[in-house]
Amino acid sequence: LLEPGTNPHQNAIFLTVLAAIIKAVDTHADLLRIAVSGAGNDHRLGANEAPPAIISIFLGEQLYDIIEQIEAGGAQSSKPNGTMQVGVDTIPILPKDATDRNRTSPFAFTGNKFEFRAVGSSQNCAGPNTVLNTIVAEAMDEISTELEKLSPEKFNEGLQKVLQSIIKKHKRILFNGDNYSENWAREAESRGLLNMRSTPEALKAFVSDKNIKLFEKYAVLSTRELEARHEIFVEMYETLIQIEAETALNIVKTAIFPAVIGYQSKIVQNISSLNSIGVKTGVEAQKTMAEKIGAGIDAAATATSKLEESIGCAESSVSAMLELRKAVDSLELLVEDSVWPLAKYSELLFIY
Repeated sequence: LLEPGTNPHQNAIFLTVLAAIIKAVDTHADLLRIAVSGAGNDHRLGANEAPPAIISIFLGEQLYDIIEQIEAGGAQSSKPNGTMQVGVDTIPILPKDATDRNRTSPFAFTGNKFEFRAVGSSQNCAGPNTVLNTIVAEAMDEISTELEKLSPEKFNEGLQKVLQSIIKKHKRILFNGDNYSENWAREAESRGLLNMRSTPEALKAFVSDKNIKLFEKYAVLSTRELEARHEIFVEMYETLIQIEAETALNIVKTAIFPAVIGYQSKIVQNISSLNSIGVKTGVEAQKTMAEKIGAGIDAAATATSKLEESIGCAESSVSAMLELRKAVDSLELLVEDSVWPLAKYSELLFIY
């Protein structure tokens, strides 16, 4: 927990810890992304209910202003919290939290603590906590080493220079805006921030020289332990993707195709019946419906073949499953509700 106060020493400690966290997250953004990697979380990250795969820090206007002051030469003031205007005269004026809660940020300061919001619900928090504790320990170690070189009479001046240097180098990790926007993805790229969208891409960095050196330096994990975990994580990912791919194939072959083909056959039989009695009204429209369904079946069949061929290669399977989902989603909009074998999106979302 972090709490700025009125005591100068307390504030100095607060800002030093804050600088250490900024330094740690920027230096080891790859490890934080690895700590939340997984097949399920790949779908969740950036999906408008979770932060994106780009690691950044949200500080809020008040703290960000202080950081900018330190970068410019020294913090002299702090923005007031202000009050909340609710537009109702009978309700008293309410104090406003200066650290508004940015729900799109993966790593946000929320008053007296940081929240790492990218961890998936099925994940064990021990891994992300291990990473956080280790990278912040390294940052604090390096900062302490610099401060220990200072003489007592030069300490305050030296501390200011150390903090200023850290902020100038690692300020790129700070972002208070909308993390979901496409503009942020482009800006993050221009800042040199990592955007590892998939688990395989993230896991490649797990056993990099930089990360092995970090964990061995603080006796957290040895090289063999890191390599073992890397192999386990890769195998877990590939196994889960294969299970998902085989499940998707089973659903499409045994439920979707029979239902869709049966519904198309029903339309074709109706067209034949109308033609047999000389009725022409509505026939062309039904022919168009049958053709659209046929095109959807072709698209789903092509995606099914690709998915079958991709079994054993996780990245290819993910791509093929997305293509298959797109084809099946289009068929869902064409097939009668009572015929469709699964719950439709409209039913899941309580549209009707």
